[in-house]
Amino acid sequence: MEDESKDLDMGIIKISDEVVGVIAGLAASEIKGVVGMSSGIAGGITQILSGKKNFTKGVKINIEEESASIELYVVIEYGLKIPEVAAKVQENVKKTVESLTGLKVSAVNVFIQNVSIVKEHEEVSEESEK
Repeated sequence: MEDESKDLDMGIIKISDEVVGVIAGLAASEIKGVVGMSSGIAGGITQILSGKKNFTKGVKINIEEESASIELYVVIEYGLKIPEVAAKVQENVKKTVESLTGLKVSAVNVFIQNVSIVKEHEEVSEESEK
């Protein structure tokens, strides 16, 4: 993959695919109902966003000329409407990547890899016992 670069009067600005991936991963994690990211079909190991720092896991970027296409492999919280959460992810990722990088996002493809049941009651009771 090539880095995105722009020629300016003073020089060149390059935005790497990894930076775009981090921005996309962070934007996806901001949406209520996204529990984590998955490494995709082959990986199968889920990474919960709240405790990890690798926001490029589960994100694939393809940059061409002035546009980018983004693939996100996400885990959604059980009980929420999947199409609504996925649409919000698409909208937020597109808006955030375009505003922060200046790239035109041609597509944001969201692949739901798993549904997670959040165990809030067990975690709260364990913390209160300590």
